Amino acid sequence: MMFEKSIQAIARVLQKDPSILFITGAGISADSGLPTYRGVGGLYDVDVTEEGYAIETILSGSMFKENPALTWKYLYQIRNSAVGATFNRGHQIIAEMEQEFSRVWTLTQNIDGFHSKAGAENMIEIHGNMTRVLCTQCHGSFLSEQIDQPDDFLPRCPECSGLVRPNVVLFDEMLPDAALNCLREQVGIGFGLVVSIGTSSAFPYIQEPIYLAKQQGNPTVEINPSETSLSREVDYCIPLGATEALETIWSAYRELKKEPA
Repeated sequence: MMFEKSIQAIARVLQKDPSILFITGAGISADSGLPTYRGVGGLYDVDVTEEGYAIETILSGSMFKENPALTWKYLYQIRNSAVGATFNRGHQIIAEMEQEFSRVWTLTQNIDGFHSKAGAENMIEIHGNMTRVLCTQCHGSFLSEQIDQPDDFLPRCPECSGLVRPNVVLFDEMLPDAALNCLREQVGIGFGLVVSIGTSSAFPYIQEPIYLAKQQGNPTVEINPSETSLSREVDYCIPLGATEALETIWSAYRELKKEPA
């Protein structure tokens, strides 16, 4: 394995019980059978939808205000694509590391809720969570499974019959203050190891923890079978799928742990 030295180096870093920030994207849930957003086999691997709009336009806050039925049509497609799927071994390993080490946080772009279902507790769901919906009228919060999928794609609140929306950040909407404040607070404390997993790292709030760790002299890792803008910036680049890479690193750490001090 050409990156065996990197795996061993990361395992030795873990031996020091560093504070860890995991940054996860669609790649970690791909092993659960969920389609990634774009790219080969992606859920929206097309330039425009059958209505003639880019998917980013349909899944935007402004389109939801103008034509909520159209937005919900595609939100239901996303939800239906996840039926029967659940967390995978990669999610479990991160949850196990949270139990093993003194301070572990996960910043995720994913809205599937799999990290929490796998047992992770220190979560920053920067784009929200598709498992819940919010009423735009009474502001009640409900599990998505409590909401029926009507033929006209306009789900209603079970309490007041108002229109509901997913508890996620749509395109052209602001990131939630609570999540941003938590991210700033934790990054301000600092992390001894930052690991990016399965994300294209296109957004500044994803890149900044990596660059800050580098400035502080702390190791950085990218796990991604595809090259990204951060691949040449990190200390260790592991070109594998999320679950395979995490399992390999976790196994290497546990082997080192067995060795006498």
